[in-house]
Amino acid sequence: MEERQRLAAILRAELAFLEQGGYRGRPRHPWRPNFVFEDSPTCINFQGKEERQPCERCPLIGFVPEERREMHFPCRHIPLTERGETVNSFYEWGTEEELETALKDWLNRSIRELETGEKSLSQKAGNSPQ
Repeated sequence: MEERQRLAAILRAELAFLEQGGYRGRPRHPWRPNFVFEDSPTCINFQGKEERQPCERCPLIGFVPEERREMHFPCRHIPLTERGETVNSFYEWGTEEELETALKDWLNRSIRELETGEKSLSQKAGNSPQ
């Protein structure tokens, strides 16, 4: 249960970052746009330390489908919607507004599910957050 509370706190911090315009504000890196999860303080590599931490240590890795966990940026493959749309899907076919709406909905739903013990989309798909 303690792990679920810790994960819910991380997702609440991500939600606050999103709602405060964290992805729309000044780019962290002037040569590219901000990336969801990767350019958030919830990312284990946010501080930009010399040596990157492996994504397998990220508390969000449990939301990533097993077959996508070895990808270079696994957090881009977290299913955000019932249709299986991911951050990566929105980068390819959606708009920034659609991505932020889906992300906000996913965060609210996941927080509620962690706090109440309901099954999340990733758990229904056979994954389980750590």
